[in-house]
Amino acid sequence: MLLAVDIGNTNIVFGCVNENDEIVFSERISTNHNASAAEYAVMIKTILEMNRLNISDIDDSIMSSVVPSVTSTVRDAVKKLFGVDVMLAGPGVKTGLNILIDNPAQLGSDQAVDAVAAINQYPVPLIIIDMGTATTVSVVDKNKNYRGGLIMTGMGVAADALIARTAQLPKVNFEAPKNIIGTNTIDCIKSGLLYSNACALDGIIERIEEEIGEKCTAVATGGIAELVTPLCKRQIIADGNLLIKGLAIIYRKNKKN
Repeated sequence: MLLAVDIGNTNIVFGCVNENDEIVFSERISTNHNASAAEYAVMIKTILEMNRLNISDIDDSIMSSVVPSVTSTVRDAVKKLFGVDVMLAGPGVKTGLNILIDNPAQLGSDQAVDAVAAINQYPVPLIIIDMGTATTVSVVDKNKNYRGGLIMTGMGVAADALIARTAQLPKVNFEAPKNIIGTNTIDCIKSGLLYSNACALDGIIERIEEEIGEKCTAVATGGIAELVTPLCKRQIIADGNLLIKGLAIIYRKNKKN
């Protein structure tokens, strides 16, 4: 079984994929920049046990990461547990993706992995939204070329900045209010955060389609995608396992016989 790991600034996603490319489980933990390899190994072992799997069930691993300081630590943890060398999605790894941006080496590994998964599952052209610490938007044209995209402030960062710079606004949980017009401070903040993101996605999709001259399939992933996309007027497919699917595809493309 393949262990797929995606290291983000806020969360690390662990997923197991069987030999039929079926996702057995997907779990999310907070990214801890100070944790040791042994501590991460304990967390990974616990995740496996929660999902009724054993260490012996894992025979290989692939990882993508946008946090260099954590990459080697988690890689060492996986090697300690399973005795395997972790394949790292990045330069030198075949993705099958034709990247047309100014400097392809600058493309985040998570964006490339998202695009690989989306191309293999959804109709092109594509707009791929990854809602994490930053919200990234990637555009794949009808010929399956990666054209570029946008990067904007993630909802969590925006919420933290709002609370930090105001004296009386409290921290809130991310959940949709009953109405867009809030009648108390908490609901006003929730409504403002969620609907501003939903409206931003609607507007960005519309402008991208105007620029490329075609309607696109919109797909969203990331920790809050399933919360925001139902509030959008545009149809956006929420796929929480997009990164795991992409890592599994890249692993198969690069696996040594």
